Amino acid sequence: MFTLPIAIAALLALIPYLAAAFFGDRLTSSIQRLSVTFRILAPAVLSIPYLIVASSNGMLRWYWLALYILMPMAIAAILVQVRKTDPLQQGDWREYLILISLGLTVDLRWFESAWPPHLAVFNKVLLLDAGIYGFLMLRELDGIGFDLRLKWRDLRIGFQEFLFYTPMALLVGLSIGFLHAHAVMPSLLQFSSAYAFTFLFIAVPEELFFRGWVQNLLERRMGRNAALITASVLFGLSHWNKRTVNFNWQYVLLATLAGFFYGRSWRKDRRVGASAITHATVDTVWSIWLR
Repeated sequence: MFTLPIAIAALLALIPYLAAAFFGDRLTSSIQRLSVTFRILAPAVLSIPYLIVASSNGMLRWYWLALYILMPMAIAAILVQVRKTDPLQQGDWREYLILISLGLTVDLRWFESAWPPHLAVFNKVLLLDAGIYGFLMLRELDGIGFDLRLKWRDLRIGFQEFLFYTPMALLVGLSIGFLHAHAVMPSLLQFSSAYAFTFLFIAVPEELFFRGWVQNLLERRMGRNAALITASVLFGLSHWNKRTVNFNWQYVLLATLAGFFYGRSWRKDRRVGASAITHATVDTVWSIWLR
């Protein structure tokens, strides 16, 4: 049930994400003027949504609260140090360690038992917030492109890569039985709502992680093309347990292929908004007409 405490917690969880997406430069400038100690302690506030949701549902546990306090602070402390030891931003092993930890935590649903049923999405958002704060506000990793003030060029690139991907996806997806055509016609409101939700809560978070962070950092170590392929494969593998308890090779294959075109969208101007357009369009079309 969507209660007032849950609404308040959702608002608090979304504020860092949306603030960074639309006012990132201004926010980063303000945070960098704070003391190092305060910068490291600040992300402890990300535990507040858990405190509100868990308390209102009788699920509050001190160890989960401690985790949601300490993990964002640990990420912040590590990336503050990385900023000093790797000023040229060539990619530090600790950055990869943070990404592996965040990725596995979400993909394997390690923390979801902390939340009531159907509210585990809070975990994904809070970990995303912790990553945003660390990589964008403290580390100031360049080339991420997390700016949702979309430009016409973002739309052109995003839809262009969708058109490039579609014939291959249909050929492969239909031949392996992953895609199933449905003759339905949703209303404009239904389509728009599905697209907006997919864009903000699925496409943007995943594109920020796999393209803005993973592909971005990998490029510094292995070059553009190898990074594109590696990030695409990692993106595909992150779908291994979707819609099944076993290894879903069909989903992995299609997601890897999709990830290649998402990566192309992102790297043209290094903008998450462009790849999120491709991603949201693919997911929305699939969920309505091809699932």
